[in-house]
Amino acid sequence: MDQRAVRVTIIMGVMGCGKSTYGTALAARSGARFIEGDDLHGAANLAKMAAGIALADADRWPWLDRIAAAINESIGDGADVVATCSALRRAYRDRLRAAITAPVRFVMLDVPRAELWRRVGSRTGHFMPQALLDSQLATLEWPGGEEGVAIVRPA
Repeated sequence: MDQRAVRVTIIMGVMGCGKSTYGTALAARSGARFIEGDDLHGAANLAKMAAGIALADADRWPWLDRIAAAINESIGDGADVVATCSALRRAYRDRLRAAITAPVRFVMLDVPRAELWRRVGSRTGHFMPQALLDSQLATLEWPGGEEGVAIVRPA
């Protein structure tokens, strides 16, 4: 039996960059399983963000571990995976790489701040308020030159 390596792609970037839109489209086109990282936040994280409070590393580690576990469960079934995760800091990307049992490639969606602000301001019913955009941009550690990360500027 021919065994092929599974493909794991994490669509990353700040809020409003299009992670869910691009992730679902890529998963549908490639036949991969889609994992929405936002669905794996705990209730405490969701409440903090809804209140306009940025998450600290201590809030993010368990969330990143849940994303990695969901990806590992899917690749254990032999499925390719497309997942979304902000993965703003190098330490977060490294934690995911270390925890996921297959090679991971990241695709960062690079969108200008004015467009991000417009997109986030037009969303309804989302737990992340527009006020957290600048916090996310400040937290983002640009992955330029980082192995396994492609930076894409969506049209």
